[in-house]
Amino acid sequence: MPLPDPIRYGANYVPSAGWFHSWLDLSLDAVRRDFEDLASIGLDHVRVFPIWPWIQPNPALIRERGVDDLLALIDVAAEFDLSVAVDLLQGHLSSFDFLPSWVLTWHRRSLFTDRGARDAIAAYADRLARAVATRGNVFAVTLGNEVNNLYPSNATTPEASRAWAAELIDVVRSAAPGLLALHSLYDATWYDPQHPFHPADNVDLGDLSTVHSWVFNGVSAIDGPLGPATVSHADYLVELAAATSTDPARPVWLQEIGVPQPDVPEADATEFVRRTLDTVTANPALWGVTWWCSHDLDRSLADFPEREYELGLFTVDHRPKPAAKELAAVIGERRRRTEERRPALRCDGDLRTEPERRAEVAPGSAFHAAWVRQRETGPLAIVAGDRADDPGHLTARGIGTVRAHG
Repeated sequence: MPLPDPIRYGANYVPSAGWFHSWLDLSLDAVRRDFEDLASIGLDHVRVFPIWPWIQPNPALIRERGVDDLLALIDVAAEFDLSVAVDLLQGHLSSFDFLPSWVLTWHRRSLFTDRGARDAIAAYADRLARAVATRGNVFAVTLGNEVNNLYPSNATTPEASRAWAAELIDVVRSAAPGLLALHSLYDATWYDPQHPFHPADNVDLGDLSTVHSWVFNGVSAIDGPLGPATVSHADYLVELAAATSTDPARPVWLQEIGVPQPDVPEADATEFVRRTLDTVTANPALWGVTWWCSHDLDRSLADFPEREYELGLFTVDHRPKPAAKELAAVIGERRRRTEERRPALRCDGDLRTEPERRAEVAPGSAFHAAWVRQRETGPLAIVAGDRADDPGHLTARGIGTVRAHG
């Protein structure tokens, strides 16, 4: 798959009025106003999140009104020349889980392992993928937003998790063969040795790899809001994904990145955006950057973690925030990938085949610290141990190999 040039920039769409509850009484005028905001800073795409249990409230019922609302929102995006990626299973959003009643209470079953639940989800995925494929501005379907956040409340094993995702990727590809079919996971996949969703799932399944970079995972505690570990974390995840794939040309989508408070204070937001994007956009594996999120969360809504309220590029009354202005500046510069040859840091283990070694690359590990130190001098590739001497891999990812020492 050829990488786009220039890098694509977009936003994860969080409605300014009513948060995701706005799907219950969708106002296309409100959507139109929100998308006007995003187009005004030069974004080219949005990632949207229909709420699964409101479209499939029963395993045998898919509400056509819910499907129609999704298509209408996609059509509004087209008015502003925004292409659209659709996530299917919501699933997990901003600390809340949205699960249908037919996998809860006395019906409780794991959506990853129960055959009846999996069949119903496959029917949902097929219906939505076929529907959105009728719109020319849709480019991707992701199985769901960080579906691994639905564990441990939904029991699973590594084998079941992989089989579940592979099955649904096949459903999406069959229903919408012209669209990217993707699998979305948060970073426990990369850093937690016991997590039942493995790095191989991220880099083997779907048409490109996706990573979600959040510095509150411990990175900002290493060196503060603007330290090298913090501003290079997005690039680190992109590089881990690229290095773990058996295909050195497989693109990586930075599908979520944001400025979370208090880890990054408001006064540092502009510089965080600039330094992070300066770092990650030098990575030749990068497909695109999608900011989390489009709009702040209205403080009239209760019971969210504090950091969720201020993550938007725009306020709820449509004022661009410093992060939005800096992102617009970066887009205006149309940063392109470097063609320079890069040194490569060797990772002794291979996360694809040795997921039990994930703690060795987690934030604060000796390998991570070595990568951060060397990344300060310029772009730095990562190569997996068993592929470090593969000429084809090194030709694509960098030249020269140095071993990390703790």
